[in-house]
Amino acid sequence: MLCCGKRLSVAQGGLMAHRDGDGWVQCRCGNKHWGLHGAAGLLLVRDGTLLLQHRSQWVHNGDTWGIPGGARDSHETPIEAAIREAIEETGIESEHLRVHMTHTDDHIDWRYDTIVATATAELIPHQMNAESQELRWLEWDAVNSMLLHPSFAKSWPAVKSILIELF
Repeated sequence: MLCCGKRLSVAQGGLMAHRDGDGWVQCRCGNKHWGLHGAAGLLLVRDGTLLLQHRSQWVHNGDTWGIPGGARDSHETPIEAAIREAIEETGIESEHLRVHMTHTDDHIDWRYDTIVATATAELIPHQMNAESQELRWLEWDAVNSMLLHPSFAKSWPAVKSILIELF
């Protein structure tokens, strides 16, 4: 189906736009990663808490906790992709966040960029599609007790160190 010049497909009960970054990359690390041009996610920080997303069971590495994010399109910077994905998945408004820095997990032939941003009190996330089971603000120390998305779990120690330095 076409809508507004974009191919749409039905995905688990909702329409999702097909984008040019959608697709799998078989990485030299031995894993398969989503995002032909890499992927990016938005780590929102507010008052000593982080916004985490409980991923639906049907998505890749489902039933784990991570940050809103996804495939980067060819024309997007990592920051643009992370903010777009967060808006799609959580309904946030970008004027209520401030980007501070990027942490890159570089696999040579694929990369994931974690964009660290602070959120104002006016930023109110809510579940926008079937990719999420829940969104929750968590204390930094509580993150380790969650069943984390494998890639987020791998980068979390480095990202947490950066957060400690920044905030």
